[in-house]
Amino acid sequence: MSNKQEFTISEETRRFLDSEHLLFINGDWVKSSSGELIPVIDPATEKKIADVQSGGSDDIDSAVKAARDALSGEWSKIPSHDRAQILHRLSDEIEANFLVLSELEVLDNGMPMELAQYSIASHGVTLLRYYASWAPKIHGKTIPVSPGGAMNGDSLTYTKREPIGVVGAIVPWNSPLIFAILKLAPALAAGCTLVLKPAELTPLTTLFFGHLIEKSGIPKGVVNIVTGLGESAGDALSKHNDVDKITFTGSTEVGKKIVSSSVGNLKKVTLELGGKSPVIVFDDADLEKTIPGVARACFFLQGQNCMAGTRVFVHEDVHDELVNGVKAMAESFQIGHGLIQTNDFGPLISEEQRKRVIKYIKQGISEGATLICGGNEVNEEGFFIEPTIFTDVTAEMTIAREEIFGPVLCIEKFGNESLEEIANRANQTTYGLSGSVWTSDISTGHKMAALIDSGQVSINCHAAVDSAIPFGGNKQSGWGREFGEEGLDSYLKTKATTVMY
Repeated sequence: MSNKQEFTISEETRRFLDSEHLLFINGDWVKSSSGELIPVIDPATEKKIADVQSGGSDDIDSAVKAARDALSGEWSKIPSHDRAQILHRLSDEIEANFLVLSELEVLDNGMPMELAQYSIASHGVTLLRYYASWAPKIHGKTIPVSPGGAMNGDSLTYTKREPIGVVGAIVPWNSPLIFAILKLAPALAAGCTLVLKPAELTPLTTLFFGHLIEKSGIPKGVVNIVTGLGESAGDALSKHNDVDKITFTGSTEVGKKIVSSSVGNLKKVTLELGGKSPVIVFDDADLEKTIPGVARACFFLQGQNCMAGTRVFVHEDVHDELVNGVKAMAESFQIGHGLIQTNDFGPLISEEQRKRVIKYIKQGISEGATLICGGNEVNEEGFFIEPTIFTDVTAEMTIAREEIFGPVLCIEKFGNESLEEIANRANQTTYGLSGSVWTSDISTGHKMAALIDSGQVSINCHAAVDSAIPFGGNKQSGWGREFGEEGLDSYLKTKATTVMY
């Protein structure tokens, strides 16, 4: 198959790509202290589309200082309802620049255009407006207590919710703009300041976002953006003693390194890490809905998402019908550049990632799994790979245990096991991020959902995401929660004050 198809981009997107891409520190666009550049590659063509600054520890120092100064400056005096209006203005800017952001997200990451537009509209604009509505609702409590027997008098105890401080936000490459907004929106609603470090593979939408931040009325230094490599800029941010909190989305391996780097000043850490999410299909499932649901659960974003339902446990009575249905869907995907509207399956992010996925596919074959479809590189250019399905997978196989982060679906059968036995198989992993149950018996659905050890479980759908639904992992899938009120709590600290009178 050839993917050398013609596509166009808007003139504004072209102008941005051709411009000089700098660091955004204290309201100014500046070059990195090293002067070194990082090439940005379109994963669908393997061609360079831009260069960005390679920031390092000196640049992180400058950005953190700007954020620290801003924390006690003008930003601290802005009333909460005005912070809300600023977030609404930023959301307006995203809507006004929707096409450019969508095109950049596709060029940066490779995702299909329809998915980029959906995610920006549904999880970008909506997230900002959701957390804008929370800003004026952050308040403490009065507590009727008598500390120390009232200590010879009456007392009043009250609490305040205060911003946690300077936040270091390290953003992944699989949905770069949305994750940047997911870090920024609750942090600003809480009154924090932050330093954003986008993934070096996908920095462009975050940098364009920086220009929108300039227009929105956010004071200088409140938001800073430093592009750079993880081992330099990311590590310096994690270790920085003047950063109060790190929020990171990415692999479990890197998450552990961030925890280690953060112990110097015991900064707070929120981690949204890897997953190996189970999808459990019972024999009474509505297969007309389940088959496309299972396909989307695994192949969304070419399997490059932490919530991917990559481990399917299906009752033997519907096994063959499910496999044939998902195979037909996988083979129907139009593979190619995301800017071509007819394509619905894009490339992997890099050649390194494609090699990693191919390695896992070969391991699956060598360990005895049955390859039903896919498994091949496709197209003359770009990091494309076919959606891949294995059956006859067993728990000890590498493809069943390790996160592949690619379009590889592993299918296992079950028979007359109890719900507890099925759950034990589903939970036989170090991860616990997402999962789903497919059944017409809602009682079975609730019981099974309760037995799955994951931060999120869906019934008759997979990976339900909404601004108000808390999301995060158990076990080695992370610490803390994002989205919803719980996502705001992690950017706040509580101060208790007692007055004697």
